[in-house]
Amino acid sequence: MGVNCQMDPLDFLTNEDLLLFLRRKKTEISCMDQPHTFLTQLRDHDLLPEEKYQKIKTMRSREQKQRGVYDVLDWLEKNRSKCMHRFWGSLFEDHILQLYPTLRLLRNNLMDGSFKFYEKALDAEALPEMDNNEGKQEKVKEKNRVRKRKTDDGSGEDSDGPGPSTASKPALKKKANKKLSFSSPVKKGDTEEIWKWIIFKTQLPVTCGQQEGTLHRDKLARGEECIFAKGRWFTPSAFEQFGGKESFKNWKCSIRCRKTPLKKLFEDGHLQCPQMKRSKRACVLNNAEGSFSASSTESSSGDSESSAGTEEERDAADFEEPGGAAGGMEFRGRVEEEEEEDMDNLSVFQAPSLPVTCVSLTGTLHKYRFASGLRGKCIRTDESWLTPEEFVKQEETLTDANWRRDIRCHGKTLSFLLKKKILCIHSLLCDCKKCSDQECDLLEQRNDDVCYECYSDGSLVCCDECPRVFHRACHLPAVTGDSPDQWMCTFCVLRTSQQWCDPHHMTQQEALNLPVSSQNKLYCHYLLLYTYREDVQRVFVKDPCRTVRRYSEFIAQPMWLDRIKLKLEGNEYKTVGEFVSDFQLIFSNCNKFNKDNEFGKMGARLKDLFDREFQKIFTIQ
Repeated sequence: MGVNCQMDPLDFLTNEDLLLFLRRKKTEISCMDQPHTFLTQLRDHDLLPEEKYQKIKTMRSREQKQRGVYDVLDWLEKNRSKCMHRFWGSLFEDHILQLYPTLRLLRNNLMDGSFKFYEKALDAEALPEMDNNEGKQEKVKEKNRVRKRKTDDGSGEDSDGPGPSTASKPALKKKANKKLSFSSPVKKGDTEEIWKWIIFKTQLPVTCGQQEGTLHRDKLARGEECIFAKGRWFTPSAFEQFGGKESFKNWKCSIRCRKTPLKKLFEDGHLQCPQMKRSKRACVLNNAEGSFSASSTESSSGDSESSAGTEEERDAADFEEPGGAAGGMEFRGRVEEEEEEDMDNLSVFQAPSLPVTCVSLTGTLHKYRFASGLRGKCIRTDESWLTPEEFVKQEETLTDANWRRDIRCHGKTLSFLLKKKILCIHSLLCDCKKCSDQECDLLEQRNDDVCYECYSDGSLVCCDECPRVFHRACHLPAVTGDSPDQWMCTFCVLRTSQQWCDPHHMTQQEALNLPVSSQNKLYCHYLLLYTYREDVQRVFVKDPCRTVRRYSEFIAQPMWLDRIKLKLEGNEYKTVGEFVSDFQLIFSNCNKFNKDNEFGKMGARLKDLFDREFQKIFTIQ
């Protein structure tokens, strides 16, 4: 017999429950901005007729659209009342939830038990009382009759003996209770813990790492494979391994139900371990640790057995877990919160951009771009802007990637930076450009904010292959005329051309003898742009004779980057060697004039970077 895949949490709610939820939330949903995608989703799932869709599509003002959406929801409630699972299932798909924060909040409201389904019955009985004033008057008269009867019978507050009025009191209470006697995932007086809900009486939604599954309580109690995920059955220990948490060797802490470890559910008696496994485990513990104290064993044997059973439930290894020790367990949540000690000096995190790593990945996190894990492309890698969630997914070695835990900055996790308010997560309802789902805003996030060469803003040209942007005059060669529809920067042109060219190794002298033409000029453009980029403080860009006092007294032949740029664009260089010699002149002049001071070290660093790139770009052996 085939087994269905993992159950959707909506499957635990009846069609009537979901219909009530729609009735209560119609106004809230109709107030959403940009309802176009919302409506197309309903149409694509055969929930909205084409003529109604076209009617709302022609509406212009926001008020008209809100009234139109409300009318659609009202029509759905009346004419599609049997299709509530399909309706809410289509709205709770990931791409729709990302576009509409209101729906994300509604889904949480529905799934965490904060929506009270028993209000359905209360409203149903309250309606006659609210229809007209006669109902209110009858209710007042009834209270007066009860009060009069209590006075006539002498059964007031001081009356001790039972009178005729005592029979009327339970009747009134029973009537009040009757209003609450309806099926609901959260009964009045119960806590909001889902493992107590009626709909989760036999099954619980569980997670381990990034994997989701359904825990069957009866199979767990019998010691069988009890977790169903991805079309397969798992034991808890096997599901722990499937979720990438095998290093824990402690499935009761690594497997969770709504962020609560199963260990907590065992301790509180909401889950039961298999009896046979517990007995076998008790024998092993007795053999390994020796006999217990005779006095403690003999006294209150019944209590001892119960206590032993409780201790067995608290153990972390009931399913063939040889390495699971009961004494050394910690909740994963506690580990994440306490894994890092506070730092006295947080000055390293005050820069506007911070270096981040994730195992083998490196990038730069720009704090002003951060919004949350899924919103705000704030991490710049060599080739793209990524959200924290997208960044950790680039690391293929992580099986349970978590951006808060796995992205590190100066040895600290992003969870630590959030705790210290170095980073702040935006609200779900935030409508800033970083949180926007508008195509123009998303497109803007994919590009740099300042010129890649000079680090300043202004009128910029965007590369269509990478995030880099340039001023027209900063790029090499310069961008002239109108903005091209499709444009690639020199960095991308070089990368593309190298993919088509066979690597040809040469000596340094052979490279220096090459003519500055076609492909070799592209290499020269790249080297000059690269050097501009690395000279962050713009020390070597302008003529030093105009900016440094008495420079010409010590340096007979000055050279600077803008001068090399003019000569390259004016075709004054005949060979690559002539081009490179002017760079070497800049570095030798710097060393001669500055010696070992701060500027001399900057020149030495720039020389090392240039030499390394030169050898790499010309594939010099």
